[in-house]
Amino acid sequence: MQTNFLQLNYNKSDTIIIGPKSLTKNTNNFSLSINNSTLYPSPHIRNLVFDSNLTFEHYINHVTRTAFFHLKNSARLRPSLTFSAAETLIHAFITSRIDYCNSILYGSPAKAQNKLQYIQNSAARLLTTTRTRDNITLVLQNLHLLPVPQRIPYKILLLTHKALHNKAPSYLTDLLYHHNPSCNLCSSDINLLSPQIRTKHRTWGNRAFTIAAPLLFEIAAT
Repeated sequence: MQTNFLQLNYNKSDTIIIGPKSLTKNTNNFSLSINNSTLYPSPHIRNLVFDSNLTFEHYINHVTRTAFFHLKNSARLRPSLTFSAAETLIHAFITSRIDYCNSILYGSPAKAQNKLQYIQNSAARLLTTTRTRDNITLVLQNLHLLPVPQRIPYKILLLTHKALHNKAPSYLTDLLYHHNPSCNLCSSDINLLSPQIRTKHRTWGNRAFTIAAPLLFEIAAT
C-alpha cells in the first residue's frame, strides 16, 4: 500500500481467520496490531461476506433477502410489462445476483445452493406466470436457464477456458498445468489439466481453483 501511495483505514478494516470450526473456535484471544491499532477477528467480514468456516451462509442469506425484495417489487410491475421487458428486469436484478462470484460456492453444501435455486425458481415462475404446482424443470428448460448447481461449475469452466487462452488474469493461468503423461495414452490428445497439489480435506482443499478446474475440465472433456 505504501508503494502505491495508499493508507490503510483502520476504522473500516476487519480481520478474519479462516479454517475448520475445530480451529477457529480457539482463536477468540487473537489480535493483530498495526501502527498502534488493534484488530480482532470477526466471524464474517463484508467483502463477499466471507465467514470463518467458508460456509458462505451469511452471503447467501444476504443475496436471498435482496433478491426477494426485488422479486416482490417486480411482481407488482409484471402485469404491466411485456415478456421481453420482464425478462430484462429479472436478469438485471435477480440472475445477476445469483451469478455474481458464484464460483466461490463450488463444493458448498447442497442446502446452501438450494436457497439460490429457490430464488431462480421463483423468478422463473414470475416471468412466465407459472403456477407453483407446475413442473419448474420444464420452465427453466424453456427459458434456457441452467439450474444453480450447474451454473457454478459452468463459471469455473468458463474461467478455465479463458485462462488457457490468455484471456484471464495471469494469477489464474499460473494455477493451471497441462497433463503430460509419461507414455502415449488415448487421453494424450484431449489436452487435460493436472492438479499439482494433493489435499487432505475434500470439503476444503478440493474447492480450490487449482484442484476444481482440472477435475471439471476432465469431466467436460470426456
